[in-house]
Amino acid sequence: MGSPGHGDAVERDIDDLPRNDANYTALTPLWFLERAAVVHPDRAAVVHGPVRYTWAETYRRCRRLASALAQRSVGPGCTVAVIAPNVPALYEAHFGVPMSGAVVNCVNIRLNAETIAFLLDHSVAEVVMVDQEFFTLAEESLKILAEKKKWSFRPPILIVIGDPTCDPKPLQYALGRGAIEYEEFLKTGDPEFAWKPPKDEWQSIALGYTSGTTSSPKGVVLHHRGAYVMALGVAMVWGMPEGAVYLWTLPMFHCNGWCYTWAMAAMCGTNICLRQVSSKAIYSGIVNHGVTHMCAAPVVFNNLINAPASETFLPLPRVVNIMVAGAAPTPSLLAALSIRGFRVTHTYGLSETYGPSTVCVWKPEWDRLPLEERSRLHCRQGVRYGALEGLDVVDPKTMAPVAADGKSYGEIVMRGNAVMKGYLKNPKANAEAFAGGWYHSGDLGVKHPDGYIEVKDRMKDIIISGGENISSLEVEKVLYAHPAVLEASVVARADEQWGESPCAFVTLKEGADSSDEAAVAGDIMRFCRERMPGYWVPKSVVFGPLPKTATGKIKKHELRTKAKELGPVKKSRM
Repeated sequence: MGSPGHGDAVERDIDDLPRNDANYTALTPLWFLERAAVVHPDRAAVVHGPVRYTWAETYRRCRRLASALAQRSVGPGCTVAVIAPNVPALYEAHFGVPMSGAVVNCVNIRLNAETIAFLLDHSVAEVVMVDQEFFTLAEESLKILAEKKKWSFRPPILIVIGDPTCDPKPLQYALGRGAIEYEEFLKTGDPEFAWKPPKDEWQSIALGYTSGTTSSPKGVVLHHRGAYVMALGVAMVWGMPEGAVYLWTLPMFHCNGWCYTWAMAAMCGTNICLRQVSSKAIYSGIVNHGVTHMCAAPVVFNNLINAPASETFLPLPRVVNIMVAGAAPTPSLLAALSIRGFRVTHTYGLSETYGPSTVCVWKPEWDRLPLEERSRLHCRQGVRYGALEGLDVVDPKTMAPVAADGKSYGEIVMRGNAVMKGYLKNPKANAEAFAGGWYHSGDLGVKHPDGYIEVKDRMKDIIISGGENISSLEVEKVLYAHPAVLEASVVARADEQWGESPCAFVTLKEGADSSDEAAVAGDIMRFCRERMPGYWVPKSVVFGPLPKTATGKIKKHELRTKAKELGPVKKSRM
């Protein structure tokens, strides 16, 4: 990954044997696709409605994509943006784009045109591949960019991805606007294209942007080495077998699908694409496609266990392995999933660590514990992946590790091959993120005596009431245990007496009596008072649907704005 010792003097060894082409090559996950095509050429690689590609076909299609890009001078130093839901073309872009030497930038389809215009400009996208449903969004983004850049604007190559499962009118509109159809673009490429791996594994493979809820989004740059080790690492922590059938409930644009885009090629498995995620579609995939594995944020699985009987297929035909991350799951959610026959793996990470990079490793002795205690242990974020060399909870000022007592708060920090190269064109943010030789997550947590870490809150989400810290996550765990609560999120609200107090935003379950919201709010407060310290109890409860990101995370910044609009709590009984 560069010179030995990272700039230090070369360490002594027992020999002076050099690297050569026979014994050393840069690590890249691209080789996984080539191997899958050799080992299982006829096995289904990607399935989307009536569309089905084998691993041999997928490899040829990805080489066609790389070749077509290379013919148009798209290669090293270039970025290819892809605006698409979970469709085969997005999966193929994870291999075809870097096979050309370019960097793939998977764009969140729920972003608005102004934000996408910023991303395309910041990354200097040479090519924009866009699904037919989102073509007008891309068109509007490019119009904004053209007006901003004026005479210096260079329109990117615009490719529209058609989908046989959708209305053809948007595709026809895009073609009428001069876009190239994806399948036609592939036909210009060579299926036997002799792609070359990167000479240096530090070479960038992917670019992804953070949510940018308080400022301009930051571009997270990932390298081939990290993608390689994490593709194997994510399969290993899950015990994923060769030939696994993976349902794409997680957006591929989110941290490159937590690296399962590349991992599925390594495991020669089958990718089942889901254009739109619903409980009915998930249960249907389990029954009709033999799904064995899937990932999602807690909100997706919360909807799954609360789906009406008409949309569920229980009991499950087999054990289905699910990985939950993206937000801390509650003990009640983990218990409900286990009861229904799902085997849950709880992980935690960030875009800057290639997605999840810690796992709550299950211990056999926990099987003998009561369900409630098992779920409490399971909702911790756990220990580092094998691909992550360093994980700790430290005092952010001194960088000294906090006591492993499950009580002392500190910032969760990471280091190793599973940490990003850095933020694109943002030296100030990089200096802050890597201060002290560690990546700073911005998450507050504790370290338990058994070495497992537990996230307590985002540093910006901690509620300080009367000088005491309140973890919004701890309050949310109790709220989710209330029989009428479907979803809950807690933020700080100004309080005239205590400075801040918890404000709970709640969505009630279907069928729950909401005719008297004041009475329901009072019942929720009583429920909380019986299960938590008095100053943790929400002083206000607001009912309604919760705003979410494309990956199912609740948009707390929007809830903080709503809490601010409510004004301060006039008086507190606590």
